[in-house]
Amino acid sequence: MFYYLFYSLSDISIIFNVFKYITFRMICGAITSFFLIYFLMPPFIRFMRKKQFGQIVREEGPSHHKIKTGTPTMGGFIVILGITVSVLLWCKLTNPFVWLALFILLSFGFIGFLDDFLKIKRKKNLGLRAREKLLLQVLIVTVLYFLLFKTLNFSTELMFPFFKKAIINIGIFYLIFSMLVIVGSSNAMNLTDGLDGLAIVPFMVVAGVYSILAYVVGNIKFANYLYLPFIPYAGELAIFCAILMGAGLGFLWYNCHPAEVFMGDVGSLGLGASLGAISIMTKQEFLLVIAGGIFVMEALSVILQVGYFKLTHGKRLFKMAPIHHHFELKGWPENKVVVRFWIISIICGLLALSTLKIR
Repeated sequence: MFYYLFYSLSDISIIFNVFKYITFRMICGAITSFFLIYFLMPPFIRFMRKKQFGQIVREEGPSHHKIKTGTPTMGGFIVILGITVSVLLWCKLTNPFVWLALFILLSFGFIGFLDDFLKIKRKKNLGLRAREKLLLQVLIVTVLYFLLFKTLNFSTELMFPFFKKAIINIGIFYLIFSMLVIVGSSNAMNLTDGLDGLAIVPFMVVAGVYSILAYVVGNIKFANYLYLPFIPYAGELAIFCAILMGAGLGFLWYNCHPAEVFMGDVGSLGLGASLGAISIMTKQEFLLVIAGGIFVMEALSVILQVGYFKLTHGKRLFKMAPIHHHFELKGWPENKVVVRFWIISIICGLLALSTLKIR
């Protein structure tokens, strides 16, 4: 909105030229989303406390987590609201990628909202069934696939990190691949969101990595120099990612230990899915595995735990899964687990960016 409102005034004053620059709108978008969430979250927290809409802690979780029961949840609703408003203010609204990223954010967030609402209503950790959530997620990704690949004729080629010319066109199988990427990233972030501030910082790291990637592949000179595909619409996604980072900072203000609010499934499912969608639209899907190493580690720990439990008829590979609970039960304080996972996440983000030159 601001792009069309103010850039059109550049004939009156050269100062309005700044609104055409992606970097300027990235900074403004990030600041806007931060302050929107910073100011909107306190009244939301008060409302949730008044209504006694609090977190339902799993019985099988670590016993010391019982103290968190009743902490306001569904803070992801405010995060998504702040992101949506900021995107509408600072992105070019004629860009189809912006609308597709918003579509994934809002639709997956709505699934999470239904799940959270049912848990609160039933006063127990019982929301949507796993197969119900999966079916809805698959349907949404299918819609995205037809909009992106059939309507916009987007490429179904896969590019691999570390290789200049390793390209495979998988055609219709990209539908299945996109489901794995988006549904996987959404649920992996959901699994990671188990400690105060644990999920949001790795999310910001990945969003930061993809803000750089989107800027690069959206610029024909940078893309050609780094042997990356040039994607004309991708530049605006850099602004979208910067807004995600600002929103993450705003949420962290209230989610750091001891958390005043949790994001709930409405936040984790929506935010995680948006990263998966952006990785597809920038043609950097495999880098999501590297940049989001923490999310991959958390999801793998659950898969390995369940598989090992079934194969050994009741034995456990970890003390508890997801793996952040394993370290808690080993005696690590919650803050130590969280900060060390943050450090690993930053390293993963740097490794992902290094692949731009290691080809």
